[in-house]
Amino acid sequence: MKLTDDDRAFLDRITEYANQVMPDIDPQNTRVSFQLEKLRPVMEEIAREQNKPLEEIFISYMDLASVASIETSKKMNEKFDGILDGPGADFRID
Repeated sequence: MKLTDDDRAFLDRITEYANQVMPDIDPQNTRVSFQLEKLRPVMEEIAREQNKPLEEIFISYMDLASVASIETSKKMNEKFDGILDGPGADFRID
């Protein structure tokens, strides 16, 4: 799956909000439930605008965030492909 411009705009909007309400958290070490609760207001706003259930917005966000993460990992792997020689040359970010 590849992200569309609309998908990116959706993620960017939520990310911008997240940066405002959770500027200092470490997403890798913060419970997803806590993060989602903090993002609830912007997701409720999007749900109203799109006339969709909040649950659908949550699911879309989680799915698209996963796709974006995979895309970023692939780009990093391509960027660093061939940089390392010898042991560790098959280094990948997964």
